[in-house]
Amino acid sequence: MGNLLGAYRDRLLQKISRKKDLHPGVLKYLKVAGEIDQNVPISDATYVVFDTELTGLNVKKDSIVSIGALKMHGSRIDLHEIYYRVVDPKAQLTGTSVLIHEITPSEASECPNIDVLLPEFLDFCGNGIIIGHFVHIDLAFLNKEMTRILGFPLQNPAVDTQKIYKWIRTQEEQVCAFHAGLSEDVDLLSLARRYSISVSNVHNALDDAFVTAQLFQRFLNQAQKFGLRTVADLVRTGHPK
Repeated sequence: MGNLLGAYRDRLLQKISRKKDLHPGVLKYLKVAGEIDQNVPISDATYVVFDTELTGLNVKKDSIVSIGALKMHGSRIDLHEIYYRVVDPKAQLTGTSVLIHEITPSEASECPNIDVLLPEFLDFCGNGIIIGHFVHIDLAFLNKEMTRILGFPLQNPAVDTQKIYKWIRTQEEQVCAFHAGLSEDVDLLSLARRYSISVSNVHNALDDAFVTAQLFQRFLNQAQKFGLRTVADLVRTGHPK
C-alpha cells in the first residue's frame, strides 16, 4: 500500500510540475518537497516550525493575517533562518481579532497579499518537516489558499506538537502511574509554563513559533528516549489528522 501511495503522489507531483504558469519558486519547492526522506533519524532532519495569526477561526470566511516560521536542524534552533510576514488579508480585520494579534487594518493594508507571499514561504519551507502546535488549524488556512492559488496543498509532512506531548505523557504514565488519568491544559502557553519556557509576546506568529520550537526541542529528546527513531516514526505519532 505504501508503494502505491508513493507512486500516486509522484505522478501527482509530476502533473503539477508540468504547469507552465507556476512561479519558478513553486516548481523548485515541488522538487525538493518531493525528495523528503522520512527514513532519516529525527536528530538529523530539518524542521520548519510555524504559526499563523488569523482574522478568525472560520476557515471558510476568515484569512491569514501573519505567518511566522523558523528552522531547526535536529534539536538545534537556528535563529538565523526565520520568516515573518504580515499579510493583507482577504477577510476584514475585526476589533476582536486586532485585540488578539495587534495587527491593525492600516498596517495590514500596506503589506502584500497571500498570493504574493505564498511562493516565498514555500521556498522557506523547502524540504523541512512542518511543526506546529494544533497545527491542523494553521494548515487548514494555508492549504485553502494553496489550493485556490496553486491547485494543490502543502506537500511537506506535518507534526503536531500537542499530539507528540500527549504521546509522551502516555509513555510516562506507563512508567509512573502517579499522573495517570489527570487532565491538563495542552495549549501553547500552558505547556510553555510547564517546561519553564519564557513567553514574551503571545499571539505574535514568530514569537509563538519560537515557543513551539523550544517545546519541540524538549519533545525530541523525550521521543527518542521512548523509541521514536525516524521522521516516519515522528510523523506517524504526531500527524495532525
